[in-house]
Amino acid sequence: MSIEPTDNNNDPAGTDWDAELAQLNASDNTETGSGTNVVPLRKASADADRFDSSYDVDLDEDDPESASQLAKADRHFTVALPDEEQREAIIPAAFRPANIRRTLTRVARRWLHIAGFHAVRLPWYGAKTVLFGGIGALRLVDRQLRWWWLAEQTPVRRAVADNAHRDPQEAAKVYARLLEEAKVTRRWRGFVIFCECVGAAVFGPLLWNMAPWWLLAGVGAVALGGLAHLGRPAHKPIISHAVIAPRFRKLNLDIVLRAYYAAGLGHPDKPGQQVQFGAQMTRDARGVGSQVVVDLPYGKGWSDVVTAKEKIASGLDVHINQVYLTRDETSSRRHTLFVADRDPLAIPAGKTDLLDLKPRNIWRPVRFGKDERDQLVTLSLLWISVLVGAQPRKGKTFAARLLALHGAADPWVKLVIVDGKNSPDWLKFRLVAHRIIFGAVPNSNDSDPIGNLLAALDEILAHIERVNEVLKTLPVDLCPEGKLTEQLARDPRFPDLRVWLIVMEEFQVYFETEDQAVNKEIAAKLSRIQAVGPSAGVIILSSSQKPSGVGAGDVQRLFNRYRDNHAVRFALRCGNRTVSEAVLGGDAYSEGFDASSLPVGDRFRGLGYMYGATDDTPTTRTFLADHGDAEKILTAARAHRERVGTLSGMAAGEDMARTTRDVLADVLLVFLADERLHWQTIAGRLAEQMPEQYADTTPDSISAQLRSLGVPSVNVNRDGQVRKGAKAVDIKTAIARRDGNGV
Repeated sequence: MSIEPTDNNNDPAGTDWDAELAQLNASDNTETGSGTNVVPLRKASADADRFDSSYDVDLDEDDPESASQLAKADRHFTVALPDEEQREAIIPAAFRPANIRRTLTRVARRWLHIAGFHAVRLPWYGAKTVLFGGIGALRLVDRQLRWWWLAEQTPVRRAVADNAHRDPQEAAKVYARLLEEAKVTRRWRGFVIFCECVGAAVFGPLLWNMAPWWLLAGVGAVALGGLAHLGRPAHKPIISHAVIAPRFRKLNLDIVLRAYYAAGLGHPDKPGQQVQFGAQMTRDARGVGSQVVVDLPYGKGWSDVVTAKEKIASGLDVHINQVYLTRDETSSRRHTLFVADRDPLAIPAGKTDLLDLKPRNIWRPVRFGKDERDQLVTLSLLWISVLVGAQPRKGKTFAARLLALHGAADPWVKLVIVDGKNSPDWLKFRLVAHRIIFGAVPNSNDSDPIGNLLAALDEILAHIERVNEVLKTLPVDLCPEGKLTEQLARDPRFPDLRVWLIVMEEFQVYFETEDQAVNKEIAAKLSRIQAVGPSAGVIILSSSQKPSGVGAGDVQRLFNRYRDNHAVRFALRCGNRTVSEAVLGGDAYSEGFDASSLPVGDRFRGLGYMYGATDDTPTTRTFLADHGDAEKILTAARAHRERVGTLSGMAAGEDMARTTRDVLADVLLVFLADERLHWQTIAGRLAEQMPEQYADTTPDSISAQLRSLGVPSVNVNRDGQVRKGAKAVDIKTAIARRDGNGV
């Protein structure tokens, strides 16, 4: 049975019922003076339903003036020079050889999900199709009857009757003509329906008996599907949506202008105070937001728009976390506005790719996290030092540990771990660390942390000297520019040219010990390593929750120098602007980066500003490697080191504290036959007899180390002078106590 449309073109009499009805309405409005207009409803598009995905409605409708505003913006486009043109890639990034596998995998996963989703619901789809198909058959019959009866003429005849009091004779003539036309139309349409019924009665049985089964099944499925679509409620699709696209705010240029004017960055009616656009508004390349180049009025600049960021977000009716501003290098009043569809900072970046347990290369960038546009953020560790700062429990240790895990996964890297807070976060690094030091006072993990730290720093400084000496002796073909290279660092012939990674967790602890002389010695050695170490392949990774107000005098000066000389800073949520500036540097705030303004909450842990790595400062969500993940990665890293034979130090079973620098045993050795010695004498003998370990030792520093190990400082009368010193018997007691405790 066919269905004919119910528009006027199918009326044999050719009567334009819409014109008749419009004329009657016009005459009625003229008399009543209401001026009411009839606005026809738009038909629902047949393509409105999407079965693979659905989209929520836009929050803002298109403004009819947007096109005119866009045309105005076109007149203000900046014409770029040929060498400044931004050209689109010939081959889209998704289809480049390096990305094609990932693109195909993503598409395959999406369609497999859709197929599985619908396969599970097929029985329910079938039941709904049969139910709505029956309702659709009844609706089809009803529509055919209404079409035959010319139901669309009824409002016209009713309007004629309602207006009969104006001119009864004319109304009677029009009404009679309408009735006559209705009779003619009904006869014609009745004949059409009769032919449809005869055709169905004659050809239906023939098709049933003669057509192959697959044709009957196809026709039946199509017919049932059409009837079900006709019978279903408009708000209840038969097939559910397998993929729900995120809801986003649709932006246009007028909305952006509204936001900027509301933020006080211009005025639409004052001469020279209009906000203009340097390019058309476009979607971001990754499809996660909208962006446009904005030209502020003359006299307005970057600092103005940074200060007004929250007001701009309010004018756009989005959260401030969705608004991002990027400076333009060509003009201070020009910048790029990016508005994300949803808050990108609340979306976790996911687990680290280090969980594939494959070896890494320290000469390659670390996959650190994702930025606000969901782009990968990487960090090259070579030749730099990194500072990580934040309040407690904001992800500081996790971020620093992620970088350290990358270094651990490279079997050619030596690790020195110094954990000032003596926490379980770094315990598993015993599997790979050349040295590992816990806390600043003797504890169950480390009997002499200060002494071991000084020994480690001495070893690192000696390593730097060896690297420079070895590089001087290498021929040009091996070392073309006299610098450390990846090939040299991984060459088994040169074991002294390995890359070293030093992790200083809560490094401020070692600037605040009880002994000022020890503080100064540690600070001086760290500063020297930071100054000369990068060129020798020594990487420093520091973290702190107290990046300012540490120490006094020379110690404070050395602390600030050590903190400020980190080339790259990663600031998570900080307590206030002062702490943020201490981590990021003073220039960061003027550029719009304040870590104290980062959002608060569990879902924002691991979120921070990556400053100094590139010209951009991405708001980075770090990848996650929890305690269990770290253990898996470190276990695999140890296996890699064992395979290539690079396991060393404490990880290889060496007692670094004893073989390299056992302060108690060394001091007892220099006593010889003396029972008591001044601290000056002890320091002098250590420097003379063991210069590699104690060349820089002072009386104050050796006194502090021994006192931390339980050796009291006593008055010593020697050579007629009474000074502070130590007794041999006290040192023997400390050694017996240590060994008796199983340390």
